[in-house]
Amino acid sequence: MTTNASLQERKNKVFATGQGNLAPVFIERGLNAEMWDVEGNRYIDFAAGIAVLNTGHCHPKVIEAVKAQTEKLTHTCITVTPYEPAVALAEKLVEIAPGNTPKKAMYVTTGAEAVENCVKIARAHTGRPGVIAFNGGFHGRTNMTMALTGKVVPYKAAFGPFPASVYHAPYPNEVHGVSIEDSLKALKMLFTCDIEPTQVAAIIIEPVQGEGGFYQAPAEFLQALRQICDEHGIMLIADEIQNGFGRTGKMFAIEHAGVEPDLMTMAKGIAGGFPLSAVVGKAEVMDSAPAGGLGGTYAGSPIACAAALAVLEVIEEEKLMERATSIGNQMNQRLSALKEEYPQIIGNVRNLGSMIAMELIQNGDIDQPNPELTKALVAEAPKNGLILLSCGIRANVIRFLPALTMSDEVLNEGLDILTKMIADQAK
Repeated sequence: MTTNASLQERKNKVFATGQGNLAPVFIERGLNAEMWDVEGNRYIDFAAGIAVLNTGHCHPKVIEAVKAQTEKLTHTCITVTPYEPAVALAEKLVEIAPGNTPKKAMYVTTGAEAVENCVKIARAHTGRPGVIAFNGGFHGRTNMTMALTGKVVPYKAAFGPFPASVYHAPYPNEVHGVSIEDSLKALKMLFTCDIEPTQVAAIIIEPVQGEGGFYQAPAEFLQALRQICDEHGIMLIADEIQNGFGRTGKMFAIEHAGVEPDLMTMAKGIAGGFPLSAVVGKAEVMDSAPAGGLGGTYAGSPIACAAALAVLEVIEEEKLMERATSIGNQMNQRLSALKEEYPQIIGNVRNLGSMIAMELIQNGDIDQPNPELTKALVAEAPKNGLILLSCGIRANVIRFLPALTMSDEVLNEGLDILTKMIADQAK
């Protein structure tokens, strides 16, 4: 019989150490918000493939669309001989992108590639080199996106040097005492001391930080960034890779602030688990890149495009944006009750839709992070039939990314498991 332990042993012999796995379980099948490993053990999935499976594991409509597409066409390369599903999806993406300015789209395969191409397009449009990102931001693992990422371990350690002309400013964080005014003042100081605004091509920001800890940028801050960018001819890039496709209760998180970015990244939840990412931006900006300057061999796979079209239908038909808000409210209520019961170890609970976070602390002090407890809970969860993720620049945040199709019954079962685990740790 194949076991988790035997597969882990085989994996360790052939996988690079740097590509480890959080849980020593090997999944054989998944359905909606549940998974089963090779030994038949069941898990409630509070990770959704890191916000990829907003429509759950193996949604019937997505699987049906993929099966139908594989019988017709699997690949030609979109920059050689394109195909209708890619056109149909681009029409949908420019339609759902926030703002009234005419939009255009392009495809790549991963979130990091989407970020890279945003930088390329912004530089082509402005003729400027500089890019400003934020502390705690995560934008990918390629050389450029590591430079943009605002967290060293494990993403940047040992991998430098990184590209020049990348700068960082503090991300507003009310929980840890960084105000909107602090962030804007630091940005102004960058313009004074490090790079003049006329040399900045773009400012890139996650409306809700993913790996950084699920901190939400206040609407006033995003609106102020929009004003600064307009004043200086800088492109505003919204990195919606983890935020997008209904996750926060709107199609994209920046919509909560009423801000239209110049460029935005789309990935993760876009195609129900099939590799696909996109850049969508103002048509005038997108067309600044020269012909042949954008693309990739697997960009806009016909299978992934068919899956993405089905995902968009599911989001609309099953009202998953409303469901994201409902799930987030339910989880916040139960986690907040836990915080009241265990104030010495739970310092903050926050959410925007179904991006939900629980920050773990020591001695009831928000400035004393508890990464050890965080790590212990994540490690213990699979033994109890639950999959959890952590995040945060202090490594002390449990992040919850349930499928937006998750039932209340399974949701509460998962929270019951978590409640018992916390009670055990608090003894």
